[in-house]
Amino acid sequence: MVVLVTGANGQLGQALQLVSGNYPEISFVFCASADLDITDKNNCATVFAKYQPHYCINSAAYTAVDKAESEPEKAYLINVVGAQNLAEVCQKQQTVLLHVSTDFVFDGSKTIPYTEEDSTNPMGVYGQTKLDGEHAIREIMTEYYIIRTSWVYSQFGNNFMKTMLRLASERDSLSVVNDQIGTPTHAVDLAEALIKIIQTNNQQPTTNNFGIYNFSNEGQCSWYDFAKKIFEVNHININLLPIPTSNYPTPAKRPAYSVLDKGKMKRVFGIRIDSWEDSLKNTKITN
Repeated sequence: MVVLVTGANGQLGQALQLVSGNYPEISFVFCASADLDITDKNNCATVFAKYQPHYCINSAAYTAVDKAESEPEKAYLINVVGAQNLAEVCQKQQTVLLHVSTDFVFDGSKTIPYTEEDSTNPMGVYGQTKLDGEHAIREIMTEYYIIRTSWVYSQFGNNFMKTMLRLASERDSLSVVNDQIGTPTHAVDLAEALIKIIQTNNQQPTTNNFGIYNFSNEGQCSWYDFAKKIFEVNHININLLPIPTSNYPTPAKRPAYSVLDKGKMKRVFGIRIDSWEDSLKNTKITN
């Protein structure tokens, strides 16, 4: 079984590389943007023709939430055109597509976890382009999985955890917003969940369980709570101050509440999901 992974140098791509050795039955093909440019349909077709993948995990994305507000064309090219190109090539090659999306497709007006059936209403360019990418896939394909996730962090790449650790080495005090509520997602846990989806689909090819799924770690917290736990796990003493979002204006608006309901994912694929605190404890780094 061949699984092609786009965005191999990103957080999720590196997490998939980390765990890939645990699955000798899968032949992974890891493609960085230099190997596979999802915005170039001809390039996509050439790479897919070469490797003939049974599955494609699309972890390539434009994820700079604030920068997207001033670079809408670039965000659209990667998150919408790129998704459309992959969907068309996957459809032609009969490749099952696993596409990673985001909690930012929601506006955060709910106070209980979002299900896959809840109405979407992105608040910014990033969320809108990710939602448009979902729509492109759904219009082209029938055999796809769209996995919405949130607050992804890891020992790889750039993310909130690594930013907090870096800032803690430079400052004595930090202020972090405490009125945006969501759930951190360890990229390695997300990688394992994606592989579990592939394994289940491969074992039960006649079962039609395609569609949209939510995945994050369990529990919920504010960015302030997340930062506090990061410093606790890494034994860092710092003066951490909670502030409202209004005190930290950003180019992009963010959902005030974006906790995802994982019931469907657990029910269909039998996945046991760790709490965000437990996953964070296993990810402590000091560099």
